[in-house]
Amino acid sequence: MIDKSAARSAAFARRAAAHRPGAAMAGHLSAVLAGYRGVPLAGYMAMRSEIDPTPAMVEAAAHGPVGVPVIVAKGQPLQFRLWHPDCAMIPGDFGAQVPATGDWMIPQILIVPLVAFSRRGGRLGYGGGFYDRTLEQLRARGPVMAVGFAYSAQQDDDLPLEPTDQPLDLIVTEQGIITP
Repeated sequence: MIDKSAARSAAFARRAAAHRPGAAMAGHLSAVLAGYRGVPLAGYMAMRSEIDPTPAMVEAAAHGPVGVPVIVAKGQPLQFRLWHPDCAMIPGDFGAQVPATGDWMIPQILIVPLVAFSRRGGRLGYGGGFYDRTLEQLRARGPVMAVGFAYSAQQDDDLPLEPTDQPLDLIVTEQGIITP
């Protein structure tokens, strides 16, 4: 097993090589979310070489609330602001776009960005722990489904995981759906 820093570097390289800006990659994600119409959902605004969930988020927004994550402080769980396809966006922390205004919401399904994933539901993120803290807090309140969304090339079944790393319930790639 390698350390997280080395695992991240290798995963970033695989993700960059797989990245196809503008390509339709969210079909399987849309299919998964169609079974949860109206359930409060949080996606994310893709940056750098992340796979883009926006097409699936647009479809979901026609049926129920959709939010995007907002970093409120270092070391704190994420908060989620309501999003719709035409809302005004501003740069948030780390360069991710966030709604300029809007109400806060609590999601029951999270589309989670990642650097690498394992078929067993492991997730390697950016290292800030935001999604781990957020999922831990949300799961303490009740059922929450964490859907990792990634390119299939981001799979790494030898991830250096820690006890505080929150597992994914489902992984969706451009090639299909993986149930841990």
